[in-house]
Amino acid sequence: MDRPLDPGLSPYRSFSRAEWAKLRRDTPMTLRPDEIARLEGLGVHLSMQEVEEIYLPLSRLLSLYVAATQKLFRAMSHFLDHREEITGEGKMPYIIGVAGSVAVGKSTTARVLQALLARWPNTPKVDLVTTDGFLLPNAILEREGLMEKKGFPESYDLPLLLRFLTDIKAGRRPVRAPIYSHFFYDVMPDKYVEIDRPDILIVEGLNVLQTTRPPKDGKAIPFVSDFFDFSVYIDGDEDVIERWYVERFMRLRATAFKDPLSYFHRYSQLTEDEARATALSIWRRINQPNLTENILPTRQRADLILRKAGDHEVAEVSLRRL
Repeated sequence: MDRPLDPGLSPYRSFSRAEWAKLRRDTPMTLRPDEIARLEGLGVHLSMQEVEEIYLPLSRLLSLYVAATQKLFRAMSHFLDHREEITGEGKMPYIIGVAGSVAVGKSTTARVLQALLARWPNTPKVDLVTTDGFLLPNAILEREGLMEKKGFPESYDLPLLLRFLTDIKAGRRPVRAPIYSHFFYDVMPDKYVEIDRPDILIVEGLNVLQTTRPPKDGKAIPFVSDFFDFSVYIDGDEDVIERWYVERFMRLRATAFKDPLSYFHRYSQLTEDEARATALSIWRRINQPNLTENILPTRQRADLILRKAGDHEVAEVSLRRL
């Protein structure tokens, strides 16, 4: 029988919202209210107070982490006598991973971080990619019987994603990432976004902290998270996330799904009760198992956990101890 762990052994230090907000210190607010409104996700209200109390302290923390990493990188370059890196001709982008369930607000968090980090005094180049673009095309998922597993680890082109991150870390330019369309529910053929040597890259996705059992022969098999310098997990109670998912589905039913070209157009024809039942079925058949089997178990691998309350506002922050 497994014995419960002593809470005092946790690798995290937890902060209430009020405690975390104090850590902003003198970090300036660089976003206007209209800019914050444009960063909101579907069904995710983002207030000025939320940015000030949660994301500005995080921005300050990340500025310290990035500065320390750059100093370490320069020291390693001196040690290895990599002159192009010492002179600044070569650089290693700082990569931040953002993980969590469907409908938990990952995209909003990623966009807010991108906006804040890009306005640091040295105006770094901050890019954002989602791992949706690295999903296998629907034609392959259908052939492999994986359409009901879309978003599960096995539904991604992992070698392609690992190659992308390897090229980013190596400073190659430009590096292309596939584009995914939520409207068509598929990867767009021959469409890419080019990432050209950013100072910071934010990688947002469901399973970016996922690992597998290490090989018995000891040969290194990299995980996506091996390329991260810092990682954030967006957390919430499962029943609350289920409600957020259903609410988002209902909003889409009344908006994007109404377009005849939308992959989900058929759902716009459902009655309200039928639509809610359909949303719950999709959640409990696909997204809930993915959360409990694959996503939630990776939470403790994150450097920072933002735990949300039912109103989508962060109530508690847990920071991994150094």
